[in-house]
Amino acid sequence: MMIKSDFEVAESLDTVWDFFADIPQVAACLPGAELSDQVGDDKYEGNVLISLGPVKLEFDGAAEILERREADRTIVVDAAGSDKKGRGQAALQLKAALTPAPAGTNVSVALDLQLSGAVAQYGRGLIADVTAVLLDDFALNMQNRLEAVAQGLDPDQVASVKPASGMAIGLRAVRMALARVFRRFFLPYRPPAS
Repeated sequence: MMIKSDFEVAESLDTVWDFFADIPQVAACLPGAELSDQVGDDKYEGNVLISLGPVKLEFDGAAEILERREADRTIVVDAAGSDKKGRGQAALQLKAALTPAPAGTNVSVALDLQLSGAVAQYGRGLIADVTAVLLDDFALNMQNRLEAVAQGLDPDQVASVKPASGMAIGLRAVRMALARVFRRFFLPYRPPAS
């Protein structure tokens, strides 16, 4: 499933590009993600924990930077992992492209997520909504970390990232699903322009 998101950070293109070069710093922005080891050039091992009510998914896996293109400020990351309880696997390829924006830098993220096994049963809509919530949190955490770095502060002390758990993510995902249903059933149909 393809999930796309765009967000803007109030820092220069060069500053944001330098930030993306520090993969542990980038991973620290994603709720529930933790890198445990760097196992080679641009290769990392770690885990991701997502808890939503009774559903708790914990993946062990690895990530590798496939491409880092300075010319168009694009980075491509490939990651895969298995649920610790053997309920399934996840694989993703993430492409982030940076472009200048009036107030800083625009970050366009395209995430191709593939789930298999029991974890895939949670439904495409729920998974897409929870992923969108996590990407929103990633954007906010990234902005906080960049601001801390700009002020000469230790970003780990100022911008702590909470685990990806709790009712907040669930409520935000439900709100997104309800908005989608509302748009589908209650907004007037507009035929495509010919």
